[in-house]
Amino acid sequence: MYDELTQVDIKKMQEEIDYRERELRPKLIEEVQIARGFGDLSENFEYKAAKQEKNRNDSRIRYLKRMIATAKVIDAPETKAGEVALFSKVKLKMEDDGSEEWVHIVTTLRQNPMEGRISKESPIGRAIMGKKPGERATVRISDEYSYEVTILEVEAGADDDSIEIVKF
Repeated sequence: MYDELTQVDIKKMQEEIDYRERELRPKLIEEVQIARGFGDLSENFEYKAAKQEKNRNDSRIRYLKRMIATAKVIDAPETKAGEVALFSKVKLKMEDDGSEEWVHIVTTLRQNPMEGRISKESPIGRAIMGKKPGERATVRISDEYSYEVTILEVEAGADDDSIEIVKF
């Protein structure tokens, strides 16, 4: 399976890879070497912590490279007036409790539900893509659970550098 990512996503991932390989990795390797000099490695917490941080960095680099290698690069579509599309900001009304909330439709790599950024591949994203204000959508979480939302407003958005990629 692949993730659909934009050129901006790829650029942001490459920038992070470059930073981690050129700046962060040498510092972490030096920290491991310094900690190794503190003595017995079996009881050397500093060495274990430095090694763990270096491994975490290397893991993130591998993850980002794999994402780039397997990504399907897409263009952010031209938004039709008042229609939910990638990078739209959408005001939703939850039918079960009447609450309203704004969500921003983004690529998987930039999602952050705590900040209202949801992936177009998430249950809500899939349900509302292509809908217009006044239309209802069924958000299917599983075979046993779903809920209804109504699209109240749609604001067109654009793919830009202002939305950060997910950090792990």
